[in-house]
Amino acid sequence: MLILTCPYCGVTAEETEFHAGGEAHIKRFGPGSDDTQFHGYLFAKENAKGVHFERWRHNNGCGKWFHAARCTTTLEVFGTYSAQTTEPPKDIRDKITAKRPGWRWREFA
Repeated sequence: MLILTCPYCGVTAEETEFHAGGEAHIKRFGPGSDDTQFHGYLFAKENAKGVHFERWRHNNGCGKWFHAARCTTTLEVFGTYSAQTTEPPKDIRDKITAKRPGWRWREFA
């Protein structure tokens, strides 16, 4: 079971208090996008084994969306941060690198 901390209200709880919302840091295409862009947004997901960045919503609390960095194989949570952030904060990237030498952040399109 995942234990997450909402970066907005500070509540730490089991994942059942939150709702997963898919991959974080992907470009979302809206009205006016072509079929290729929209298809890529809907179906081309990272689904990584290891470190993964996800969107979560604090359903049973403040209701805000946030991002979480976690390992998909061990369920270790490296940290949570604001959904308005375009990339993981340096302290979370450093924490991941300390546990996973050779890991590098890569920007998503």
